[in-house]
Amino acid sequence: MTEAKGNLAAHAPGMPVVAVIGDGQLARMMQTAAIELGQSVRLLAGAEDASAAQVAADVVLGDYTNLADLRIAVEGADAVTFDHEHVPNEHLQALIDEGINVQPQPAALVHAQDKLVMRQKLAELGAPVPTFAAVDTLADAEAFWDEVSGEVCLKARRGGYDGKGVWMPDTREELTELVTELLAKGTPLMAERKVALARELSAMVARNPSGQTAAWPVVESVQENGVCAEATAPAPGLDPALEKQTREMAEMIATKLGVTGVLAVELFEDESGEISVNELAMRPHNTGHWTQDGCVTDQFEQHLRAVLDYPLGATETKAEYTVMANTLGAQVDPAEPMAQRMAEVWRRYPNAKIHLYGKEHRPGRKIGHVNMLGSDVEQVRREAREAAYYLVNAQWP
Repeated sequence: MTEAKGNLAAHAPGMPVVAVIGDGQLARMMQTAAIELGQSVRLLAGAEDASAAQVAADVVLGDYTNLADLRIAVEGADAVTFDHEHVPNEHLQALIDEGINVQPQPAALVHAQDKLVMRQKLAELGAPVPTFAAVDTLADAEAFWDEVSGEVCLKARRGGYDGKGVWMPDTREELTELVTELLAKGTPLMAERKVALARELSAMVARNPSGQTAAWPVVESVQENGVCAEATAPAPGLDPALEKQTREMAEMIATKLGVTGVLAVELFEDESGEISVNELAMRPHNTGHWTQDGCVTDQFEQHLRAVLDYPLGATETKAEYTVMANTLGAQVDPAEPMAQRMAEVWRRYPNAKIHLYGKEHRPGRKIGHVNMLGSDVEQVRREAREAAYYLVNAQWP
């Protein structure tokens, strides 16, 4: 790939430069936040028309798995951060050894990259996690099946997201076939006990290198086909003591793991009201998009402030409830242009805050989200869902 050297003129004199590795919607929204801070991100992107590359003025084209490309992108940056967790840790350590300020650092990131490492560390810290086991052989999987009476959730240790890399075998035979096939492909595996799920929650916190933390209210999220479809902040009906415990746990995890920037702690709440940690994400997160309109300091501004070791912003909410509904591409893209669909949504709901990612239609693809604020949670949910539905279907539900 042809090397691009970036655009130094894109940055205000005397202002810090944050290099963002990754070119998706999270990096795109970091750029929006950077503008308000008088800054502009430098982006390592895989293509000129990628979501974030469309709006950033300083774009380096390259491959995040290539150390030479990473070096070009981070040269002269005050801090380096990410919109995904997939940059090889050995490359990040090489950058750190060369004096580059990488935030968060590999020692923390590995807990978001490898699910077994995460589970082991969280158990060591005393955080609630489902019963789990490494699956290095078929015998490991069969022994775990017996231990949990067949209530097995099989996971790829690395690379899975949005429901990918997760399997729920219904029979021992299905488990045997899955594990045999996946191990033959070289897929590192782990298994955990399935949770009797009542709902999913997300506890988000930011931490800067000086150790200051700031947590947002715990939210309830709804998944469809493994993809986040909706988030409600704060989580309705969550016991105040449990909410406080959960926020404090997220801050403890961020501190003990040395996380910098935004951390999302995805949680299961079971039918008895107990919580357990499902996943960690060390970057802005889908369940935090509501903060753009529903909170004093949104997750993207907070992330930039955190990685630059600025004081963190207030996390108080602006309304009793904020609901974020993802716009997930319909099976068929309607003929009505998106700009007209947006106008139709605003005619019915002038308070709808629409955020689009500059992505072309693909069935099930995240192409944007809608935030709605109000005091009646069911009304706000209905309006957010209807607005998101119209944006992808060009008709009201």
